[in-house]
Amino acid sequence: MNFAFSEEQEEFRRQTRKWLDQNSTSAQVRKLMETEAGFDRDQWREMAALGWQGMAIPEEFGGAGFGYLELSILFEEMGRTVFPTPFLSTVGLAAPLILALGDERQRQDLLVPIADGEKVIALACTEPGGSWDLEGIATTATRDGGDFVLDGTKSYVIDGAAADLLLVTAQADDGLGVFIVRGDQVRRRSLETMDQTRKLAEVVLDGIRVPASDRLGSGAETTGALAGAIERALVLLAAEQVGGASRCLEMAVEYAKTRHQFGRPIGSFQAIKHKCADMLVEVESARSAAYYAAWAAQEDEAELGTVAPLAKSYCSETYFHCASENIQIHGGIGFTWEHDAHLYFKRAKSSQLLFGDPAHHRAVLADRLGL
Repeated sequence: MNFAFSEEQEEFRRQTRKWLDQNSTSAQVRKLMETEAGFDRDQWREMAALGWQGMAIPEEFGGAGFGYLELSILFEEMGRTVFPTPFLSTVGLAAPLILALGDERQRQDLLVPIADGEKVIALACTEPGGSWDLEGIATTATRDGGDFVLDGTKSYVIDGAAADLLLVTAQADDGLGVFIVRGDQVRRRSLETMDQTRKLAEVVLDGIRVPASDRLGSGAETTGALAGAIERALVLLAAEQVGGASRCLEMAVEYAKTRHQFGRPIGSFQAIKHKCADMLVEVESARSAAYYAAWAAQEDEAELGTVAPLAKSYCSETYFHCASENIQIHGGIGFTWEHDAHLYFKRAKSSQLLFGDPAHHRAVLADRLGL
């Protein structure tokens, strides 16, 4: 195992950061977060032209055939700018699920449009309780001739209001199923959330008819594939959290060097030094955890089941702590709507709770370690 990225990967990071610095400025983020969709379709297609959506999609389905190490670089850099994009929903959740469960036709029909930037696909898994526990799914899929009829309500669906297609989880007669549903088939509404840079929606399925051919996989394999897709999404979210925490540290240090009180920079005071030093240690530790989890996902290592919840819990707490300390170091200006510190604070809190809070993932980790 090599803990260092290759020169090609580092060049990819540099080019990604350059593009995001130009296309995900504070003004652009604030503009997009006020829209219903929460992202720019033209920008989404431009990203596809750069090869981002197809980064980890096999070449036979229009992708580049890379893996989670390259994806983690993308997510880390996007996290630095709280970039509003349906990347987590489409690339982080939907694509690996389609790869795991889809037949040849379904993979061709769904993965190629993702890689081309023509489709946004969201996973509608959680229900009004907000839990990602697959055993708690109450939405039903009832057979009716050659179709399934879906009934239920999904909530907190990432990018659910803007998605062209939804992958809906529902209980069928042979177990859990994932069904391809067009966005215009369902009733959906955007939810008011603390973090408007990542849109969530409620989706109501009221007798929606879906052909049996639009079911992904069979009941026996669905639960494992869903759990695996969510587990890998944890890895990507951890990388995004590292990017956000790193940027919070940079903002705090920059401000501590330029803000003067009592005739000297506030960064010269011991209390501020300690805060920044603690943030640095946490960020570097979180980066190590996220990179190791990305390597485990890339190599399909058996230990991914333990390092994914570890990375999610630690990176969640690191990001939230760094975002909080960034506001404290900025003082009064950090609490205002005009300052970007609040964008990172809100993203940090929402990401901390997404897929389960740190306590949940520590419990998962302890269970898998037999503690």
